[in-house]
Amino acid sequence: MLLAAVVDISQRVAATSKRSEKIELISSALKLAAPEEVGIVAAYLSGATPQGRIGVGYATLRNASGPPAAEASIEIAEIDRTLDSLAKVRGSGSEQRKTELLHSLFARATTAEQEFLARLLIGELRQGALEGIMLEAIAKASGIGLQRIRRAVMMAGDAAEVAKAALAPGGRLDSYEIQLFRPVKPMLAQTSEDAEAALGEFGEAAFEYKFDGARVQVHRSGGDVRIFSRALNDVTAAAPEIVEAALRLPARDLILDGEVLSLTPEGRPQPFQVTMRRFGRKLDVDRTRADLPLTPVWFDLLYLDGAPLVDEAQARRFAALKELSRPEHLIPNLVTAKAEEAEDFLRQSLDRGHEGVMAKARDSLYAAGARGQGWRKIKKAHTLDLAVLAAEWGHGRRRGWLSNLHLGARNPATGGFAMLGKTFKGMTDEMLAWQTAELLKIEAARDPYTVYVEPKLVVEIAFGDIQISPRYPSGMALRFARVKRYRLDKSAAEADTIETVRKLAPVG
Repeated sequence: MLLAAVVDISQRVAATSKRSEKIELISSALKLAAPEEVGIVAAYLSGATPQGRIGVGYATLRNASGPPAAEASIEIAEIDRTLDSLAKVRGSGSEQRKTELLHSLFARATTAEQEFLARLLIGELRQGALEGIMLEAIAKASGIGLQRIRRAVMMAGDAAEVAKAALAPGGRLDSYEIQLFRPVKPMLAQTSEDAEAALGEFGEAAFEYKFDGARVQVHRSGGDVRIFSRALNDVTAAAPEIVEAALRLPARDLILDGEVLSLTPEGRPQPFQVTMRRFGRKLDVDRTRADLPLTPVWFDLLYLDGAPLVDEAQARRFAALKELSRPEHLIPNLVTAKAEEAEDFLRQSLDRGHEGVMAKARDSLYAAGARGQGWRKIKKAHTLDLAVLAAEWGHGRRRGWLSNLHLGARNPATGGFAMLGKTFKGMTDEMLAWQTAELLKIEAARDPYTVYVEPKLVVEIAFGDIQISPRYPSGMALRFARVKRYRLDKSAAEADTIETVRKLAPVG
């Protein structure tokens, strides 16, 4: 299949606002693709590549650019092979080699194809093909029911992979159920203002302490244990005490969802950044374990001795977990329908140094990879995880550092980010030096005062409230915003949405 055909579909998808037309266009492209091309086409029309991020930035693209070809001739399989080669480039001279590979590709691309490839490679291909639309297109092209497609993507974590399987001869998705040692994306929570609001939605709810640690998913079969991070990376080697805790459980096969904390000698939680040091160390694990021991705390059970539990109610899953876990590794919990009891439980969590509480509907299923309707997070203060869009050079003592951050919430409707204001508060000298170095690596443009960056870094912002403001296109601005920490465990695609911000804003 020619790249030109995919570019044409992409342009037509972006040009229409009608959901049904977008679905029909993408479906037709998937059906036209050869079996080995389906996954590539699905990825491209989702604005991604099968290889993921391959380390190509604006500078490399500028150096690789050249006059466009007069006629379209590039097959998408050729592009896929080139990107495979790019992803493998390492070591001395890697930038030059990447430039050469891209230049050979761009020299054969038309103007429209060059623009498409450049935007694809830097993650800025906005064509309005959100995941929901892509899933409906896969269902339409394959003839497999939408719910089955959604389920498979939930378990695989990759719509392009499922598209390839669904449109293959026979179109079977049997393998896309929860399996040992194939991590699923963790279920996420929406935000409630307080316990009373959560109870208003759920009635009786299960409340749990909300820790500020590292999310982990632990898979065990017999004596084999693997630990996966929130981003589904294998971090087993970094945390032997989690392996040991999993092996002590009275079960043969299981999948646990939990949080890992580093605690002080008094039993209070260390800051998130301190806990994360353990996962950044690949050498001398024994010494770092002695200096910074980790404590796992389980809050969900997804699989037990051959039986998947993701389709069981939260009450059933937690009851099974409670039978397995030692008390010191079980999340503190309370089941109640009374707001005053829930608020007292929240105060207990905060007094012990934790972030707040989670409220979970007792009948909620485990919605892997989704910000499900059945979980709510309740914190002491308002916080949002926002993308850094730009930063201004500091003055006085901060001269030479990038200081005042421009903050944006994700806008799923446009694929971009809506600015909510700026902040220079809450930053230590160490953070200023670190963020200056990191932001310059993803620089997109600049003027004399500001460096504009690719929206890749996510920062957790604490704030007083949200005010209606005509200053920004979003119509809202954060008040008393300050930096709490950088969320290196999150990508910009996981930043909070503008809709989440609107729910926190005053009416009017």
